[in-house]
Amino acid sequence: MSKFLIANKIGMSRIFREDGVVVSVTKLKAGPCVVTQVKTKDKDGYEAVQLSSGKKRNLKKPLLGHLKTSGAESRFLREFYINGGEYKIGQTIDISQFTPGDLVKVIGISKGKGFQGVVRRHGFHGHPSTHGHKDQERMPGSIGAGGVQHVRKGMRMAGRMGGDRITVPNLKVVAVDIEKNELLVKGAVPGGRNSLLLISAN
Repeated sequence: MSKFLIANKIGMSRIFREDGVVVSVTKLKAGPCVVTQVKTKDKDGYEAVQLSSGKKRNLKKPLLGHLKTSGAESRFLREFYINGGEYKIGQTIDISQFTPGDLVKVIGISKGKGFQGVVRRHGFHGHPSTHGHKDQERMPGSIGAGGVQHVRKGMRMAGRMGGDRITVPNLKVVAVDIEKNELLVKGAVPGGRNSLLLISAN
């Protein structure tokens, strides 16, 4: 049976293991979530569970009608693929399904960094600061051969950076606090504080 939950990123911290080693962790506020829809292979072509998380805010009438059966009151709806298992609309899924030592996959939206040059966006090391390179230290340089007469698709150039959907696999669960609905995972996860995250484990 798959394990999955919607969470919010609280922030980063560190803990000390019994042997004195410092471990960097990310604290997540996970669930409880309500099952708002169950999709089956016969009806929808694939198996998935839709979860609802968060507080009620500016819900439109179509969404209110969709949530009426489950009794949920959230505008944050996310789907998780499943492989077997029985789920019912209105069922509550909480953090108790995870145990320390589980390896989880976390999906989130990375922080937006705006318009950036090639040095920050792609890691170019730029030009030397002397020998005729005045004001060219962070320039991209040549962007293509003259005979082609156009810039080839996929050329690494300056542009919008961040705000992408990032998947981080194999993050180890360090601690589970059922009373506070908090989950500690080893390492960093995408997004800023209070950003929405999808957690899943097989």
